[in-house]
Amino acid sequence: MNSIRGRLLLILLTATGLVWLTAVLWIQHATRAEVIHVLDRRLEESARMVASLMGSGGLAPDDPLDVPLGSTHPMEKRHQLSCQVWGLDGRFISGSAAAPEGSLSDGTAGFSENEVGGERWRVFTHIDEESGVRVMVGDAQAMRDHLVRGVTLALLVPALLLLPLLGGLIWWTVGRGLRPLDRLGEALHARPADDLSPIRAPDMPRELAPMVGALNALLRRVGLAREHERSFTAFAAHELKTPLAGLKTQAEIASLAPDAPTRQHALDQIARGVQRTDRMVKQLLEMTSVETAPSASDAPRDGALLLSEVVADLAALAGPRGVSVRMQAQEGLWQTQSPTLLRAALRNLVENAIQVSPAGASVDVSLHKDGEQVRYRVADRGPGILPQDRAHVTQRFYRSTASTGDGSGLGLSIVAVAMERMGGTLVLSPQNGGGECAELVLPSS
Repeated sequence: MNSIRGRLLLILLTATGLVWLTAVLWIQHATRAEVIHVLDRRLEESARMVASLMGSGGLAPDDPLDVPLGSTHPMEKRHQLSCQVWGLDGRFISGSAAAPEGSLSDGTAGFSENEVGGERWRVFTHIDEESGVRVMVGDAQAMRDHLVRGVTLALLVPALLLLPLLGGLIWWTVGRGLRPLDRLGEALHARPADDLSPIRAPDMPRELAPMVGALNALLRRVGLAREHERSFTAFAAHELKTPLAGLKTQAEIASLAPDAPTRQHALDQIARGVQRTDRMVKQLLEMTSVETAPSASDAPRDGALLLSEVVADLAALAGPRGVSVRMQAQEGLWQTQSPTLLRAALRNLVENAIQVSPAGASVDVSLHKDGEQVRYRVADRGPGILPQDRAHVTQRFYRSTASTGDGSGLGLSIVAVAMERMGGTLVLSPQNGGGECAELVLPSS
């Protein structure tokens, strides 16, 4: 059952039914015991009263011994107490008109149940030694059972009639209790798709506060993501517009060039602009891939092999620039569960290091395990990051004012997003003697 209302109704009705049934059984048992106790006390008191009258001479042997129940109930009028008086020598002295033929009991003092004349009797026998009589007062068991059933039904019928009313009250109460959920659903349904403002419900029950808080947090995250997406689109459009405008200008220069050197220079600028635009588009696609790629893969990869593949892929970039890449990584040291994310992070770090390194310099990349952490280290001898830029270098499209390269400002942003997805950290620090050291710190398990 997927309905909260249905579950609550089922639970409450079941619990109430069990309590009601337990109460009914207890009332039935207690009422039956109490009625039987009262009837037994009546038998005992009647027997002692008759014995007292016999002993005081207030009752002659020929006097009637019918003892009324003291009630106008038809059953009680029809079936009064039956009484017999026997001498201690076994001689029958007297008896009530309703008493059956034969002795009501075997003469043993106290309560007993006997079958007399084909009918069950509950009998109390009182022995009076002084007057020499044995008084037996009894009730037909059928009459007692009828009386007990009548009293019990008189209590159960109202309870049975009350049960549907109780069920209806529970249904109404559950509906009223869940009404705030219905109002919340109606408010959310009526919201425009672009309304990401927090949900405000001053009269909201405190049980709904965690859910509303979670919804507001989700709305905040969606709003930030939408704003981030808009900013990203605007920045991307702006960054692509600049090189495209340059390409258009250089194309016009090339077509109108008065001589071959001017034309060749314009074509070189076009090639450079195409290269820059191509790199930016690739990084934009890579950023999208990093943001949407699963944080864990079904096919783990060796961390050292992944690093060597990245270095091999970037050899074509390092060679023409006169930059060498030195790698130190032991195979089998660690495996990553997120090869797509890690590859993107390593590629951008190594590529950035190659591009900022002067000719003849080297870029050192390494992998080592440090306790519960794994560290990738990429160190270069470039100009490094200016102090005023350190807090902003991982922002998208951010470029230092002192930058003279053709970077897009996305490389370190891609690394930061990849580390966030993997549960790792990007650590940037200046090197002694110049340059920058970038470390990817990841959990080893």
